[in-house]
Amino acid sequence: MQFNLFSKLKKGLSKTRDILTTDISELFSKDKEIDDTLLEELEELLITSDLGVENSMNIMETITKAAKKLNTANELKLVLKQELLKLFPLKKEPDEKPKSKPHVTMVVGVNGTGKTTTLGKIAMKHTLLKEKVLIGASDTFRAAAIEQLKIWADRASASFVKHKEGADPAAVAFDAVEAAKARGIDLVLIDTAGRLHTQKNLMEELKKIKRSIGKSLEGAPHEVLMVLDATTGQNALSQAELFHEAVNLTSIAITKLDGTAKGGIVGAVANKLNLPIKYIGVGESIEDLQTFDAKLFIDALLD
Repeated sequence: MQFNLFSKLKKGLSKTRDILTTDISELFSKDKEIDDTLLEELEELLITSDLGVENSMNIMETITKAAKKLNTANELKLVLKQELLKLFPLKKEPDEKPKSKPHVTMVVGVNGTGKTTTLGKIAMKHTLLKEKVLIGASDTFRAAAIEQLKIWADRASASFVKHKEGADPAAVAFDAVEAAKARGIDLVLIDTAGRLHTQKNLMEELKKIKRSIGKSLEGAPHEVLMVLDATTGQNALSQAELFHEAVNLTSIAITKLDGTAKGGIVGAVANKLNLPIKYIGVGESIEDLQTFDAKLFIDALLD
């Protein structure tokens, strides 16, 4: 199973690998000597991978020191993997089953990141685990958003709570949690609006939704998951920082890694915010929304 996951991840990341590793494969070839030229090339590749200048410099400092005791470029590659792994917060034990019932997850992110699709796939994953799922349509600003979410709810055989277009998003969230309590639901997924992150009114709206969820169920939302589009690079990081400041994110999902995204952004976000990457999207199918494993991800990018 792990091998199949790795193969699918590697295939999904093929375009990302092309950007990050075309030169790295040559860089770490068996007969390559460790010299200043190699280290300079590696530094440039790390910076252009969307890892961020600070992260790249810190990694290069460690690698440059380690290089003096190494003989081959392949040994250097192992050191690079270890340093990349340090960017990610220590992984907790996997917890697919919700601890509380209902377990409420508020899903946030800028429009166009794949937020609704990701939410729908999460719903499907949990209904396949025989859990009862309810989706709340708190993006009431666009009729299309409600319609798209309803399609995903039907696909996932999930319950669905909506109000009319233009209704109070916080009221929808409150009603969704109330319905979930009455129906014995395991997981509640609350969709939210994602207009431009520079608009302060959106952040105030998200705070209101979060408070409304807490009024219905003490301690909720139990998770605030932000969906980021990997192809937006460092802009995704600035988005995440603003959302984190507003609603205190607990985890991240990164989508569109099957396109021309540069894989370094995954490490940059995890390290900057010190938040777990919960899911990554490497394709269109439900199986392509994978539970994130840092070691598997780094191996898929660099091997």
